[in-house]
Order: sequence, then C-alpha cells, then structure tokens
Amino acid sequence: MQRFLYSHRSKLPALSALAAVTLQLSTAQAVPCADLDLPNPIYGSGGSAITATLGKVATALAGLDEPITVLFADPGACTGYQAFLDDAITTPLKYWDADGTQQQCDPPAVVGQPVDFAHMGNPADQCAGQTLPEDVGDFLGPVQTLNIITSVDSSETSISAEALYFIYGWGADSEAAPWNVEANLAKRKSDSFVHLFLANSIGLGAEKFKGTQVADNQGSVTLIVDAAATDPDSTLGYVSGSTADKNRATVKTLAYQHTGQSCGYWPDSDENSYDKINVRKGLYHFWAPGHFFARVDADGKIVDPRVEQFVSWFQGTEPGPEDTDITKIIAKAGDVPSCAMQVTREGVVGAISSYAPAQPCGCYFEFVTTGETSCESCSEGDPSENGQVCRNGYWEAY
Repeated sequence: MQRFLYSHRSKLPALSALAAVTLQLSTAQAVPCADLDLPNPIYGSGGSAITATLGKVATALAGLDEPITVLFADPGACTGYQAFLDDAITTPLKYWDADGTQQQCDPPAVVGQPVDFAHMGNPADQCAGQTLPEDVGDFLGPVQTLNIITSVDSSETSISAEALYFIYGWGADSEAAPWNVEANLAKRKSDSFVHLFLANSIGLGAEKFKGTQVADNQGSVTLIVDAAATDPDSTLGYVSGSTADKNRATVKTLAYQHTGQSCGYWPDSDENSYDKINVRKGLYHFWAPGHFFARVDADGKIVDPRVEQFVSWFQGTEPGPEDTDITKIIAKAGDVPSCAMQVTREGVVGAISSYAPAQPCGCYFEFVTTGETSCESCSEGDPSENGQVCRNGYWEAY
C-alpha cells in the first residue's frame, strides 16, 4: 500500500501540469458562439447526464439538409437549471458537427447567453431552495440510469448500497477494501443529478461524500482510468448510463444490490449487453426519467415552437425531422425511451409500478440495442392478430 501511495503521489505534479496545459489550450481555442454563425441554434443548460445522448442527437440534427445546431452547457444539474431560470449561460457551450466532433464556444461576456431549455435528471424541487415557477413546464424525457463504475481491469463485479454508504461516507477509514483509497474515489458536486440520486438512494448526506471531486461524468471516467494504471481494483465512481456505455473500453459497470434485494443487478441482462432489460423491468434500482424544462404559457404549452418540437422528438410524440429516427439514436446512446419501459416510479427513488406505454416499442428497442429480438417482424399496415399491433416493424402486444 505504501508503494502505491508513493507512486500515485509521484505522478500528481505531472498530471496537474498536463491538465493545466490542456485547460489553457482549450480556453485559447474557444471562440464566441455569436461569431460562428451556426445554423438554427438552440441553447440549453443543465447536467452532464444527458450530454452523451444529446451529442448523438445533435450530431444527427447537424447533418440535416436544413441543419439544427444544439449548444449545451453542462456545469451541473442544479447549476445549469439556475442558468435557465436566469436566462443567462455564462459557462462554455458544447456543440457537435455533423461528423460527431464535439466543439466548444463561449457565451457573450458579462451578460451571458439566453437559454432556450434546461435538462436535469431530477425535478426542480431537488435543487436546494427551488420550486417550479408558474411559467416553466417540466416535461419527462427518456429514462436515464446511474451506473457505479470501476476500471475495466478491476477484479470486482458487484457492489451493494451498504458498501457504497461506508465507502463514500468514511473514505480511507471505511475499511471497505479495495475501495478505501480516497484519491481513487470519484465524486461529483453535491448539486449534480447523479450525486443527488446516489445520496438519496443510499441514505448518505450529499455534503458528506469522501473522494476526489471531478467536474462532470467524463471526469469520473478520466480519474478512474488514471488511477487504474497502478491500482485498478481501488477505483470507483458513478456516472450516467450513456457515459458508462460510451466508455466500456476503459470502465465497467458493477452489478448493484439495493437495500432489500437478495442479489445485484446490472442495468442490462449481463455486463456485456446493452438491452437495459433490468432497467425496463425495474429490477435495477438506479433509473429515472430525465426532465426537460421550458417556458410555457397559461395553458402549459411550450412558448418557443423550436423547443416544443425538440422536446417532442425526445418524448417520441412527434417524428424526427427529415425521417431522422430520434428514438433509435437515444436507444443506441444508452438511454431508454419511455415507450420501451415496462414500469414507472414515483419521483426519483420512489415506489415502482407497472407501466403500459401508449405506443410500445420494446421489440424495436431490443433489436436496435442488441441486433436481435424474439418478436416477430411485420410490415406497417398488416392487420392485427390476437390484439397485436405492428409497430416499428415488429408485432407488439397492443
């Protein structure tokens, strides 16, 4: 252990210097968003749990015959939501080219960039001192997961709520080996969605977490990858499911056993699948629908028609532009469209109950994420058989 600690410390100056240089280069390369003349821009802010999925959708929209540019600042769930309420983004914005390259630009200095929408994994009242204003609507989006991750080279495969409580509550004093090296425990800001979700689930105060604080979901992955160079078993973090799926080459998701469960579950049927079956059935604990926030009129309708259309694509209530299959993009990114869910829940960590989507897409979701499904294929317009309905090329139960 002493050898590990010495080796880890010896790398800190070099890593810090590299991080500083990288930050300076990134800042130097950023340009004012207004100078880019981006086509049909729509500006959002919020948490980074949606960023990986949003980037995939934004890439498709950027490649349309009439491109749409999605710009998103993700300083954290509650911080980004406050920027939406203030109608001023003051942090750098990400946007994506048609080839999927993530770019960055700066909002106007001092006054900030007006915000069209916000997104968090949690409702507004989970942000300290916040309630939903009368002129703001909360619109549910695709289901997101929180994944407990470690290095892909770790020998560990599962973790429990009780273990997480002691690991993040006591850090080096937890005696919960191998996860008692605080420097290798990635934690987020206390107002981020994944942090609030984990804190509420394991009963640990959001301000009491031990570990090394990182800026966003990808930052947790980076910390784990760096620490794994010397001690992969000691690494631990928590990120959105889409971030975990995107980085499976370097990190893996641990099966999670929630309080009262007799065993641990992966979000998927196994650690190598993408079917999200344990999320869709409610067996995996860490899942919740995302929340889009937009300004509304007295009838609760979104005021900005661009934002209304944008949210409807994520909800699956309207087809994507120019035949773009937004549902497919969301599924492949690692989130679960509501039409593929079999359960719903109260709030973020509340009771789970059965759910029957108005237009189910479970068969299609399985095919998109795994390349196969047990459902029989069909053609649109085929007459119903035994109550089944042909949807997205497969026979659904109704």
